[in-house]
Amino acid sequence: MSERRGVGALSRSAKDGLLSALRQSAPKKDGSAEAPAPRAKRARKAQLRFQDLPELKDIRTQQAVAELIGVGTPFFRVHDDRAGATTHIDGRTILNFASYNYLGLNGHPEVSAAAKAAIDRYGTSVSASRLVAGERPIHQELEGRIARFIGVEAAVCFVSGHATNVSAIGHLMRQGDLVLYDSLAHNSIVVGATLSGATRRLFPHNDLDALEEMLIAHAHGHARVLVVVEGLYSMDGDFPDLKRLVALRERFGFWLMVDEAHSLGVLGKTGRGIAEEAGVDPNEIDIWMGTLSKTLSGCGGYIAGSAALCDYLKFSAPGFVYSVGMPPPVAGAAIASLDVLEREPERVTKLRAIGQRFVEKAKAAGLDVGASAGFAISPVMVGDSLRAVHLANRLLERGVNALPIIHPAVPERSARLRFFFTSEHEPAHIDEAVAVTADEHAKLAEAGFGIKMAAALAKATRPA
Repeated sequence: MSERRGVGALSRSAKDGLLSALRQSAPKKDGSAEAPAPRAKRARKAQLRFQDLPELKDIRTQQAVAELIGVGTPFFRVHDDRAGATTHIDGRTILNFASYNYLGLNGHPEVSAAAKAAIDRYGTSVSASRLVAGERPIHQELEGRIARFIGVEAAVCFVSGHATNVSAIGHLMRQGDLVLYDSLAHNSIVVGATLSGATRRLFPHNDLDALEEMLIAHAHGHARVLVVVEGLYSMDGDFPDLKRLVALRERFGFWLMVDEAHSLGVLGKTGRGIAEEAGVDPNEIDIWMGTLSKTLSGCGGYIAGSAALCDYLKFSAPGFVYSVGMPPPVAGAAIASLDVLEREPERVTKLRAIGQRFVEKAKAAGLDVGASAGFAISPVMVGDSLRAVHLANRLLERGVNALPIIHPAVPERSARLRFFFTSEHEPAHIDEAVAVTADEHAKLAEAGFGIKMAAALAKATRPA
């Protein structure tokens, strides 16, 4: 490190601070010196500077470590066309395992035609909240189709999947209530529960014994109790015991909510989700949540269940009442996706075979796939974040696109590559991806990557 101590050697923020101090101490025209700003005021101004946020500094430190050891960012890669089993990045055709196009319906001719027809009739936007002036027949058609497909009375659609959970949970629950959710619950579930003001408790992942103990200890002290799980966990590729959850619901009288963002179109013989997979009447679950951005090739989310639930949300949930209605082409694409799914359930069968092939081959190659059940999603556990990023970059160089999941999305020592599968993948795609991943994973260990990373981290965080 250079021993220079001139202004040129200072960081931008240090220079700004030095110049500010010089300006404050400089004599005025009348010869007096300007009094320095009070310490609290100076601290407040510094705190309000976005570049000084400690969270941003953590990101910058990670970027500095990556740069020191020659690891480029794998994020925000530009895809030149539709992402299916393959994609195009920087002019190359790449095997793709980084999109949610589970049944290959995004770009399906029938789905694209439905979106275009909706534009021709309604335009690209409904231009208002549905409550006041944005309701169109296509909205009612979509919600009716979703409800019938799941097997419940009604559904209501929101323009954002994340906002669906935030608005529904945040609105249904209130201070004095209790929300219990899985420790691997999606951020939108956690944010919704926080927004509600209810007491929040998480239980260990898929540990229903622990959930039962928490219900025994706490459920009686709250007017409303909500238990939230996911139909298929997007980080680990496993799912909960729905039959036991229903039995607990009957015993304790809580509302049971299942987030099917990743399980609709994936679980069950015909893709109707975890209820079909588990052999459970979908009406035994109080609140179904799902998204349109995975199997249904659109964007947004839905809540499904009783007509009373959906009517209440339509007239009072902030994320619905105060938001524009769903764009017509998105609704049209989702309806057409349901048409194809119901007509071609073999897509679900093929997706299952592809996912299970990956898990079996990966285990045979010595890769750690965690608890993945082989349905559309599988992690390959790597360990630390920078190792996962480096491995993802090495895979891309060899024609395989699989993105790393790193802290804070998962605990630092649980960083992984995450593989998403589609019914468009072929067995040869899976075999190549596993072989390349196993080879590059082994090379990282042989090269002592962990030692290099530790040295780089120490250098990046060393005081100047």
